[in-house]
Amino acid sequence: MTEHSFALHGVGSGRCRDTDREVPVRALVYLGPGSVELQERPAPRVGADDDVVVKVVGTGICGTDRKILLGRFPARPGVVLGHESVGLVQEVGAGVRSLAVGDRVVVNPTLYCGWCVPCMRGATNFCRNKAGTEVGVDRDGTYADGVVLPERFVRRVPGGMPFRGAVLIEPLACVLNNVRAAGLTVDDTVTVLGAGPIGMLVALVAARTARRVTVAETDDYRLSRARDLFAHVVDVSRTDAAEALVKASGGERPGVVFDTTGSGLDDALRLVDDGGRVVLMGFDDSYSVPLRPLQLTNRGIRLIGAGDFRGDTFPVAVDLAGGLGLERLVTHEFPLEAYEDALGALGGVGREGAGGRYDAMKVVIRSDTGPAGADGWPVGA
Repeated sequence: MTEHSFALHGVGSGRCRDTDREVPVRALVYLGPGSVELQERPAPRVGADDDVVVKVVGTGICGTDRKILLGRFPARPGVVLGHESVGLVQEVGAGVRSLAVGDRVVVNPTLYCGWCVPCMRGATNFCRNKAGTEVGVDRDGTYADGVVLPERFVRRVPGGMPFRGAVLIEPLACVLNNVRAAGLTVDDTVTVLGAGPIGMLVALVAARTARRVTVAETDDYRLSRARDLFAHVVDVSRTDAAEALVKASGGERPGVVFDTTGSGLDDALRLVDDGGRVVLMGFDDSYSVPLRPLQLTNRGIRLIGAGDFRGDTFPVAVDLAGGLGLERLVTHEFPLEAYEDALGALGGVGREGAGGRYDAMKVVIRSDTGPAGADGWPVGA
């Protein structure tokens, strides 16, 4: 598989409704590992009273999207990729009460049924009826001109929030879920493995509570971006990560380690202090590591996996997003038809095996083709 190997194979057929006309819409479709195709698809439309049709303005590229394309995270061939999305309400069902046409909104892609046993006890992130509901994985996602979702999974963006900040609300919800699971206090020292967008978000949120946050990274570009925001950043590209981090902190081991890479458990266990917590966040289905239970029991280490965020976490992320300066993390935007360039800015899929080289932090694929205002939203929206 080579860099920029995602070929535009052509455009299929489909019809949709735009007022009284039938017109196609664009969608980036997953064909299998290493292969996507920009197709024409039927436009999303209201099919139930609580449906909301969102005209997608833009969608952030998530690490999970890259893992799907690398064959390291499962997805359904034929699905439209993308899930970190914001847009404008285009149409609503007869029963929709919280939204109106023209509203600026963010998509919550973590769907749940609301009536299974986990959902009834509030654990909507462990809904037992997930098949066909994971937006951008096995349900059509948002690298497209539009998407349709039930009202409860579409939330209005607070007035004045810039587009680039709003597009990071969904990953912020993921981060809040994991930071909550860690139970951070003001006594904690924290190390974040990985300075990608999720790692940077973890560090931003953790810094609001913990007394010290250190970020570890191997990539030169990401190291540079992390140093713009944080005082304690360690380059672990040419040395043992655990040893380098302990040395950088004067021999002190962190009480909490967040692995946002999906492949850092071994380093995290060697790094974390006795009685500490290791939070596993990164998704990499190809990674495994031998684990000796005595390593946890003798040292009192808690290994934490938080799963997806709960439904009640998403509105918290919406409220917090405006005060964190999330727009600082968005470095590049590309139009939907330039998806190859967008993926290439994040290392493509052929370079990761060589250690990964990045030319961007957070990349957004923009579906809206019209002029944008100073806040990044479409002019007049």
